[in-house]
Parts: sequence; C-alpha cells; structure tokens
Amino acid sequence: MGFPGPNGGFDLERAQPPCEEVFVGLESAEQENVFCALPFTRDTRKDESARFSSAHSEIQEIGDRVRLETFAAGQIRREFGIATDTWHAGDLRFSLISPALSAPDPDTADEASLKAALVPAIYAEIEVDNRAGRRARRVAFGYIGNDPYRGMRHIAGEGFVGVGQGREVALMTDAPGAWSGIGFHPALILGEAHPENRVWALGQCGLLVAEAPAGQITRIRYAIAFHRAGIVTTGLDTQYLYNRWFNSVESAGAFALSRFDAAQAEAAAHEARLAQSRLSQAQRLMLAHATRAYVGCTQLLEHEGRPLWVVNEGEYRMMNTFDLTVDHLFHELALHPWAVRNVLDLYLARYSYVDQVALPGQAPVPGGLSFTHDMGVANAFSPIGHSSYERGGLAGCFSYMTQEQLCNWLLCAGVYIEAQGDEAWLAAQAGTLAACLDSLLQRDHPDAAQRDGVMHADSSRCLGGAEITTYDSLDTSLGQSRANTYLAGKCWAAYLILERLFARLGDAARAEQSATQARRCADTLVAAVAPDGSLPALLEPDSAGFHSRIIPAIEGLAYPWFAGRRDACQADGPYGDYVRALARHLDAVLKPGICLFPDGSWKLSSSSDNSWLSKIYLCQFVAREILALPASATAQADEAHAAWLSDPRNAFWSWSDQIEAGVAIGSKYYPRGVTATLWLGERTS
Repeated sequence: MGFPGPNGGFDLERAQPPCEEVFVGLESAEQENVFCALPFTRDTRKDESARFSSAHSEIQEIGDRVRLETFAAGQIRREFGIATDTWHAGDLRFSLISPALSAPDPDTADEASLKAALVPAIYAEIEVDNRAGRRARRVAFGYIGNDPYRGMRHIAGEGFVGVGQGREVALMTDAPGAWSGIGFHPALILGEAHPENRVWALGQCGLLVAEAPAGQITRIRYAIAFHRAGIVTTGLDTQYLYNRWFNSVESAGAFALSRFDAAQAEAAAHEARLAQSRLSQAQRLMLAHATRAYVGCTQLLEHEGRPLWVVNEGEYRMMNTFDLTVDHLFHELALHPWAVRNVLDLYLARYSYVDQVALPGQAPVPGGLSFTHDMGVANAFSPIGHSSYERGGLAGCFSYMTQEQLCNWLLCAGVYIEAQGDEAWLAAQAGTLAACLDSLLQRDHPDAAQRDGVMHADSSRCLGGAEITTYDSLDTSLGQSRANTYLAGKCWAAYLILERLFARLGDAARAEQSATQARRCADTLVAAVAPDGSLPALLEPDSAGFHSRIIPAIEGLAYPWFAGRRDACQADGPYGDYVRALARHLDAVLKPGICLFPDGSWKLSSSSDNSWLSKIYLCQFVAREILALPASATAQADEAHAAWLSDPRNAFWSWSDQIEAGVAIGSKYYPRGVTATLWLGERTS
C-alpha cells in the first residue's frame, strides 16, 4: 500500500503491484453510516450486481444506506520505515508490520525461530481514538480481490474470524465481536441491517468489521496470511519450506496472531536500529524501500528435503540472477549468510558449464568453467547448464555474461568465506577455484605471454556475438564485457581473492599466479589513465565506448575490502597506484555534464541517461568508505535519488532500479537496491 487508488493489495508471486482496492475505514464520530477511508479504493464504488440484474434492486438500496468518503491527502500523515508502515488520519491509525527481514539457517536454527521468521504472514494494527466519542464506531478492513478464479470466502476458527480468497490469501483478526462480510462493495456489507445475512458470499469484496467502544482507545490486531501448498515450480520440483509447519492459510494466520506482540517488538527493534544510524532521511527512505523490495522478491523453497533459496528479479521474475546475487551479497551476509552458500552450491551443481573462447576474428580455443546468468524464470527452473536469459548470436541485451558470472561466483565465494570463516566449504571448493583461475586466464588471452589481466576473449556460447555485462540495457560504455574498465575492476578483485584463498589452501603456485594477474590488471588500468585523470570506459581505442566515462570503474574495490584484502584497497598499500588512479578518476567524472545530472544525481555513464540506483548505492559506499569522498559530497545526490523513487511516475512500482533521466524505465519492483545496506557499515555513519 501507499500509492493512491486501487494499486496495492495482496501480492503472492506476482510481478507487479496487485492493483486491488484496499478498504481501511472508520465510521464518523458525528454521523452513523458515514465512513471515511484511506485513499486506496476507487472514487466510485464497484457494484457487480448488474451482472445479476439489469434493474435497480433492493440489494443496491442496502448499499445506499452507507456513505463512503475518503481522507484527503492533507489529512494523512505517513511514517514509512524498514519494518513498519503507518498512516494517521483523524482518529484512525493504521499500521502494517513486516518484521521478518532475515531468515535463519534451516539446517541449524531451532523450530521456534524458524516458524517465527518463516510464517507466511505480515501483521496489521488499527488504532481508533474514540475517547471523545459518545457511541461505538465501526471500523472495517478488507479488500476487493481481483482473482477471477477464486471466490472470496468467510473464515472462522477458535478465537478468530477472517475473510480470504481461495486457499492462498486470508485476512484474520482475533478482535472480540468482529465479524466477516462479503459483498459487491464495502457499502453493501456495512449497510446490511440483518446479521443473518452476513453469511452471504456473492461478490469479491471481503471485510472484517469490529467496533471501537466510546470513551477509549481501541487497538485491533490482524494477520495477513498467505499459503501455497504442494509443488510450486517446474524443472525442479519444490514446495515452500513453510509447509513443514503450516498446512493452510488459516494455520499460518492463527500462528501469526498468537505472536503478534513479539512481531511488533521485532519490528520496533528494526526501526530503532535504523533510527540510531547516522544516515540522512533520504538514505533511510531508500534503504527501507529497498529492503522491503528485496524481502518481497524472496522465496525459501524445499527440494528433496533440502532448503533452496531464491531471489526473484522483480518484474522480470528471473530466479537467482547471478549479477544480482553478487550485489545482494552484502545484505545477505549481514542477515542470512547461509543463503549465499546455498545459491553458490546450486550454481556449481546445476548452472555451471565449460566453454571455448575466441579473440575477435580468431578461432575458438579451450575456455573453461563459468556460470549461467540465472536459474530460470517465474517458478520454472531452466535446464542444466542454461539460463532463461542468454542467447547466442547477439552483442547486446540477452547475450551471454560468461566473464561477469565467473567473476561473480568468485567474488561471492571469497567474501562469504572471509565473513563466515567456513574453512570446510573452502576446502571442498579447492578444485573449483583452480578451474575458475584457469578459466580467467584463458579469457584474458590464451597466450600467457600476452596477458594483461583484463578480459579479451568472448565465450563460444556467443556464437559469433559478444559478451555483455549486467548493464545490458546501457550502451557499450558499460554493456560490452571485452576490455571494459568496470569488469576489469571485478577481474582484479577476483584475482586478489583467489590469491588469498589459494594461500589459505596452501597452494603457493596458484596464489602467485593469481597475484601476478592482479598486478597485470592494475598496471593495465593505471596505464590507461587519460591526461585529465579519468579512465576510459573501454580500453579499446577504436571502440565506441573509449571516450565514455563511467562511475562503476571503482565498483571492484568493494569485494577485496570485504574479502580480507583491505590492504589492496589502501592508497598507500601494494596497489596504491591503482587506488589513487581510481580516486582521481572519480574526481574527474563527478562533474555536471559528465557523470552528474543537473540535479546532482549520479549518472553511471557519461554517454547514457540510464542510471541504476543499486549500483549508485554500491559506488557511493566505495567512494565514501574506501576512496574517502566526504559524505557531504553525496548529500545532494541522495536527495535527488530519493525523489526518483517518490516521483508519481515511478512510485506505483515501489523500488525501481533503472532510472532514465528521472523516470523508471525497467527493473521495477526490484530487489537489488539492498546494496544500500553497505551504508550502515560506513565509519562515517
């Protein structure tokens, strides 16, 4: 909820906001049968009775007994947080509570912790201040479902009542005296004078109605529960892990109601931690939105008795897209690090492949190990060794990302091992790490004497096309993989991580080989610095992107910073020449007309107006924490970036990533913005 009109609602495995009418209404203190509601319904009531009778009916007259009004925007105050979302309007306070920001390790956590975190429900509370009232006032909460195949139904159990649509969505309360109603629209339910008629079941509007007695403040608790039973995916047969404990939407909702107070306390603790940070209001807004978007895209499944973690790619719904996994990495390590290992294991077991590589105009030669772009789309796991996204014969969007995904597996593995100290998993991956190093070397150049640490050879899977990066919708400045400064920085980071991991494994030869490649990469990039201190986007002088300038040239610094190689990220460290070059580059490009928009927001590429918030957040962390850019230097940009999200042209989609000149053009309803979690660890915050 949040965007005015019938745009929010009850979202289960959708790729966009549900566009349902949500009714949160309170009866007037002055006049009976007049209700004022939050502005999340249509301006006019939806009356389905015309489907049954073309003439004016007595049913319509029942609805005429109630007048529905809407609180004006100026009457509403909203408090949007990372785990609570609250609206104040008149005597009404409505809060949505979403405390489960992390998932315990299913293999090690106790059952009570798992049930509390994984119950498929969120919580809501309505508070009515009727201290000045002379009579009880009715309060109603419900929605008009838009699923044409599942009817609205009444729900009743020991200590609770509810309404729901089919077996998958339920709204339940344990408020004394509350009752459920179903009808064509809210006024018809609220205008019914005969309690015997409340069992009626025609219409897609379901309401829960309770009373707020005169002379007191009343709080009404709700659980908004979801449930999907049985096998929910193809390609791999999986079910939701929560089915271990909850066999129906009613069981989920009842359990949620039983722990309402604990959930509310957990949400308050999340809010307190955010409030105690030194983040600006704009940063807090973006982090809260991004965190909610990420959680909303997650699935915890079970395959053959084992947990299987999935993050869906927002509106696109691709599963565990690897170039998002590497950006979710920092957030997941803070909240559920086991999920990183879970995804890496599945990529290695099912979504890896061995290819050939070719330099431009030359014949293919052996390549090596790499990984697919994703694991499937919309609950359909892809065949072994293939993604849903990648196609051969292309040089732009939908081509292969072989080099990038190879780097991503290594970056995720290195940061995970450092954060968790998982020596057993490291030892088990010794052969994989060796294969990854060999693959990196071949993609640099098959001839060892001509290697410079940068990727030059495209995968044979491209079928004559060219590899791309995660920036698939940008121009060649960031979209082309070969000789790309952004991807070169990730290669440097991957070599540094391999050096450290091989040293821990006692493989001195491969550690030295990795260190040599890291040095070659850094030297190549330092040598490419232009007279103004900037780096070209592409290192090929005859390429279209040679004259472009990009902020993400600095992105690669983030990974060794968290993988035990902070020495390599210091201006006076072993790669000080490279780090200082990146600092000069950032200073050279963070200027209006190059990599700043007129409002001070960040422009990832000088030659493209398509700028991605998730990558901006990541680069801001690198700029401030590693390259010592003052926090004040990004304050104006933060305000502009927050304004992008709340712009009415974009706000319908909640958190969106791809913003072109201020307008969301893609990657909507997206999880990737949790790169902002890094801000909480900055020394200045």
